[in-house]
Amino acid sequence: MKIHEKYMLRCIQLAKNGLGTTYPNPLVGSVVVHNNMIIGEGWHYQAGQPHAEVNALENVENRELLKDATIYVSLEPCSHFGKTPPCANLIVESGIKKVVIGSLDPNPQVAGRGIKRLIEAGCEVIVGVLDKECDELNKRFFTFHMKKRPYIFLKWAQTSDGFVAPKSETRNEKKPVWITNTFSRQIVHKMRAEEQAILVGTNTVLEDNPTLTVRDWYGKNPIRVIIDKTLKISPEVSVFDGSVKTIVFNNKESKISDNIEFEKLDFKKNIPQQICDVLFKNNIQSIIIEGGSKTLQSFIDTSLWDEAYIFTGKNTFSEGIKTPIFKGDIFSEKMIKEDTLKIFKNPSI
Repeated sequence: MKIHEKYMLRCIQLAKNGLGTTYPNPLVGSVVVHNNMIIGEGWHYQAGQPHAEVNALENVENRELLKDATIYVSLEPCSHFGKTPPCANLIVESGIKKVVIGSLDPNPQVAGRGIKRLIEAGCEVIVGVLDKECDELNKRFFTFHMKKRPYIFLKWAQTSDGFVAPKSETRNEKKPVWITNTFSRQIVHKMRAEEQAILVGTNTVLEDNPTLTVRDWYGKNPIRVIIDKTLKISPEVSVFDGSVKTIVFNNKESKISDNIEFEKLDFKKNIPQQICDVLFKNNIQSIIIEGGSKTLQSFIDTSLWDEAYIFTGKNTFSEGIKTPIFKGDIFSEKMIKEDTLKIFKNPSI
């Protein structure tokens, strides 16, 4: 492994610590190296708090070493004043003369300006070290800025005979119908903690009364997004308890009430695209489409998805609601005790 790649991998590893807490900012990790030894490292914890480069430089005990040090950063240092000062300026002021960067920042406020600032100040700048891995790290941030929509995860659980739910009349209202085991459900809650929003359709709310919150993992609850065309869902259901910001797409009205935002759509047009447009305006960079089958199918049919997480349990229903009709490129597969998790990527992207 080349020396630059070694330290960039450490940047990526550090950056992942911020998954779920940095929105709307990207995931960024940074290390400061002197004589092939890391003398400082850090990552971006949360929007409004110091960036990765700041934290890495603050961890350097002997600042006399900086003039002969190299700073590695997984994403181009910012060059604009936001909630924090420009990191490119901070690097220049620190005395560091060599900067190694993974990805270029697609944010129009940066977009090459950070690199330009460093070069103009006399720094040697190396760009594109493990760029594919660094791009993957910030797939949500990049998709948001380049495609003007959130990064979209499809997620469903299915029985071994291809059903996502039993017949409505066979359900017991007092008990949820679990297809997968507790370990698979914990992974789902981890996903909820990492992504910014979660979406379900009307029938899922009416049949299951889900909370769509994080319970089996530590983290922030995602923004709840509900499709309720005619506003027939009772205000007494769990998703309308006001504890989490909730967006309701419907064909009746647009208003905001008690942490619930109603957004009117034209249901004769492309609904998933309209939803993406509203989510982009709300600075939502990632969303899990969790169901039901009709809602999932609408995103599949319009090719508005990036990854699909499909959990398969060992039980069977024999009849009920069939899985969505779906094709994708398999990315990974693993067993979660008796369950199987397959992750797919959209081949058209």
